[in-house]
Amino acid sequence: MQSREDGRPWEAVGRLELAGKAFCTGALIAPDLVLTAAHCLFDAETGARIPAEKIQFLAGWRNGRAAAYRRVRRAVAHPSYDFTAPKDGHRVSSDVALIELQLPIRNTTIRPFATGPHPAVGSEVSVVSYAHDRSEAPSLQGLCGVLDLQSRMMVLSCEVDFGASGSPVFSGPEDAPVIVSVISAKAEADGLPVALGAEIEDALAPLRAALDTDAVRQTLDAGMRRETGAKFITP
Repeated sequence: MQSREDGRPWEAVGRLELAGKAFCTGALIAPDLVLTAAHCLFDAETGARIPAEKIQFLAGWRNGRAAAYRRVRRAVAHPSYDFTAPKDGHRVSSDVALIELQLPIRNTTIRPFATGPHPAVGSEVSVVSYAHDRSEAPSLQGLCGVLDLQSRMMVLSCEVDFGASGSPVFSGPEDAPVIVSVISAKAEADGLPVALGAEIEDALAPLRAALDTDAVRQTLDAGMRRETGAKFITP
C-alpha cells in the first residue's frame, strides 16, 4: 500500500477527539458511520461513557486542519463489550464500536472504506493510525503480518502505540484496500511487540442493530418528553 504522500488519499481515516482529554483513530465505512474501538467510548480514568456530544470526528486530520469536521449523533459499543472486564482476548474480540455522525460526509475526496472478512494467518496487512508521536497526520505502517487468529481476535506483527486505538487494519490490493480489523491493544508475544485487533465481519450486524435500537429509544424518549411537558390547569 502507499502512504498519503505517495498518492493514496487516507482522508476517510481521522482523529476522534474524546471530550478534549484524549483521542483515538477511526475510519469511515459509510458517509455517516465511523468504525473504531469500543474502549475509545469510555473515559480511561473513570470508566464512564463519554457523551456522544463530546466526541468529534476529524476526517483526514493533518497539521491542524481536517478535510471534514463532524460532531456525533450516537455511539454504540459491541453488545458483548465490557470495559471493566479483564484485558484479555475475550475483551479484545468485542472491542468494536460504531459512531453515527450528525451529518454525513459527502465529499469526492473522502471515500468510505469497504469492510471484509479477516485474512488468513500469514497474510499481509497494514495499519493507518494517529498516535501520540505522530498525532498530526495519518501514518501508514508498512506491511506487517497476521501471526494468529484466536476467537475473533487477530494477532499482528505491527507495532502500535497510544492513539492508535481504533485504527483500521487494511487488507487487499493497493487500489482497493478493505478494513478487516480495528486495533484494540498492544502486547508482546515471545518478547516481540505485537498488536491485537478485533475481527469485524461478524461484529457489524449487532452494531448496526444497536444503532437502530438506540434510534428508536431516542425517538420514544423525545415523544415522552413532549407528552410530560404538557401543562395542566387545576380547576
